[in-house]
Formats: sequence, C-alpha cells, structure tokens
Amino acid sequence: MRKRTVLLLQLATGLGAMSYGTMFTVLDDFRDEYGVSESRLGLILAIGFLAGFVAQIFLAPFADKGHAKRMIMIGITVEIVGNLMMGFGTSFSVLFAARLIGGIGAGMVYPAVRRVVILADPENMGNNLGRMVSFDVGGFSIGPVLSAVTVGALGLAAPFVICCAGLAVVGLGLVRLHVQEAVGDVPTQRLAFDLLRIRPYLGAVIIGLSLYLMIGTFDALWSVMMDDMEAADWVANLGITVFALPMLFLGPFGGRLTQRFGPFRASIAGLSVAAFLMSMYGLLGSPYVMLGFGVAHGIVDGLTITGGAAAVAMVAPKERLASAQGLFGGLQTIMGGIAAAAAGATYGAFGRAPAFLATATVTLIFVGTGAFLAREHLAMRPADSEATVVVATGAD
Repeated sequence: MRKRTVLLLQLATGLGAMSYGTMFTVLDDFRDEYGVSESRLGLILAIGFLAGFVAQIFLAPFADKGHAKRMIMIGITVEIVGNLMMGFGTSFSVLFAARLIGGIGAGMVYPAVRRVVILADPENMGNNLGRMVSFDVGGFSIGPVLSAVTVGALGLAAPFVICCAGLAVVGLGLVRLHVQEAVGDVPTQRLAFDLLRIRPYLGAVIIGLSLYLMIGTFDALWSVMMDDMEAADWVANLGITVFALPMLFLGPFGGRLTQRFGPFRASIAGLSVAAFLMSMYGLLGSPYVMLGFGVAHGIVDGLTITGGAAAVAMVAPKERLASAQGLFGGLQTIMGGIAAAAAGATYGAFGRAPAFLATATVTLIFVGTGAFLAREHLAMRPADSEATVVVATGAD
C-alpha cells in the first residue's frame, strides 16, 4: 500500500503541473478571444507564482500540526476550482482570480505531499523524490500537448476540465489514505523561518537556491540569446525542451544516486558541473554547440535535482518536514524570479558573456557557502537519517 500511496501523491503533483503547463499554451487565446492584454497576461502568470510562494510559506506548517491529509485534500479541491475558473473564465478578473486560487491550491499540496512521501517510505526517499520530479516535469510537459489535441476540437475549457477530472480521481483515491499525522512533539511555530537558524538546513537551502538561480537565468535568456545569434527557430524552441526532458526521464535514477552517495555530495558535484556549463553559454559562438551543452546541462540537473529536497528532509526536524519543504520550495520559486529579472537586466546592459559568467560565479559562491554551513553533514545519506517511522499507509 505504500507504493499506491506514493503513486497517488505523485500523480497529484503531476496533474497540478499539467494544468500549469496547459495555461501557458492558451495565453494567446485569452488575448485574441477575450481581449486580455499582454501586460495583464503577465499579471495572471505572476500572481500564480506569488500565491504559490505565500501558500508554501504560510500554510505548509499546518501539515506538520496534524493536518497533512486535510491540506492535500483541500489543496486538490482548490486546484479543481481554479482550473474550472480558468477554463470557463472570459475576463481578466476571473482569470486572475483563477490563477490566484490555483497557486494557493498548489502551494498547499506540494509541501504536504513531500512530507507524506518522505515519511511513508524513508528507505526509498531519494527514489520517490526523484519520481516526484519526473511527475512534476512530465505533467508540465504533457500540458501543452493536451491543449494542442483538445482546444481546437473541444474548446478552451477542455484541457482544464480534463485536469480537473484527473485531480478528482486522485482525490477520491486518497480519501481512504490514513496518515499518522504527528511525529514527535507537535510544533507550535506558525512559520518556518526559524529553521534557517539550523546551519545544515540553511546550507541545504542555499545549495538548492543555486539550482533555481541557473534555471531562472536559462529560461529568461535562452530564446532571446538564440534570436540575437540568428539561430533557427527550432533551436530556440528545442533548447527549452531538451533542458527539461532529462529531468522527466532521469529523476528516478538521479534519486537512486542521491540515495547511494548522499544528497549533499550529489548536489554539490552536479551544481559545480552545471556552473561550468552555464559559463559556456556566455563564451561559445555557435548556437548548435550551445544546444549540445544544453542537453548535457539537462542531464546533470536531472541526475542531481532531487538532492536539495532530500538534504532538507534529512537535516530538518522530523516534526516540521512540511514547513521545511514549504520554505525551501517557496524560496526557490522567488529565486527563480529574481534570477530571471537580474539576468535580463544584465544581458541588456552588458551582454551575453557577463550575464552567464556572473550566474556561474554566484552559483559557485552559493554552493561553497552552503557546503561550508553543512560541512559536518556532507557525507550523510538517506539511510543514515532518523526518519524511519512509517506514517502513511492505505486504510483497509
């Protein structure tokens, strides 16, 4: 029953990501059919990120206080409401509210799911977290395909309704999920910022932020850079895909590597290599060679992306796992946004080489700082963790 529980929870995150990927592909339809301007479309996207950040920071602690299952079920319900509003909304105000609601729902689900998945099967924590990455990336990747297949034949609402149906099925499957909510003393803190006083946790967070520093930079600059280099359109479009695809297929394998060698070692090694690859985007002269480096970069990230969440799970207090994961995820989201804005400004003012070299340099500074703070825990592996209590099983 553990495997069934973990699979359903992974599906919940994947379907949430699918609805998000779907939304990206219909923005032009919102503009053309409903008259929503580009600036307002930007606001719709931005409010989703902000809502997810706020929800992860302020609501995740409730999952540590005996409400993990309730958080997941309410979050799925909220996501369904947001998707229905997104599918049938025809004005900026409704679409804005839909994305706000959807972001809150996702922010409720994600840290609570991570808590349950980590504690449901601690012996396979790395592998399960790796599969969560695969479901997350896979859902986001399938979303545009779903839109392409259904919107023309069935209308704008179709992909969102399908996502709702999937979330409803998963929610019904989780109704009978039994979660032993409390692990040790129930925490009294409302927010998780005090966890940053724990040096290895702070180190794990800083190391994890460096990944989103690079992701934010890559996403913001790749297409613009390819256009400036007069590369073929397929190179710009394929670059984003080949960067994400390895995370879809290599997540479970990367999780096993994390399980074997330890999350700190895996993250530090992978991010150091990734920083080198990031610097090469600023120095190479051929967009086709850059595309090859993008493939290598995606593979490296796919093999090591689970390290941050696993490290956080190992060094945070067991009774505050959801709070720790929520703060970690929220800060990563904000870092991606800051990195994208900073990369765009640097690129515009100084050019390609300074933008990517600066990102690579800051990445290594983050990795080095995090490693120093967590220096006494760098050799830890999930098998060494004290998280050995099974708290989620299927109810008979």
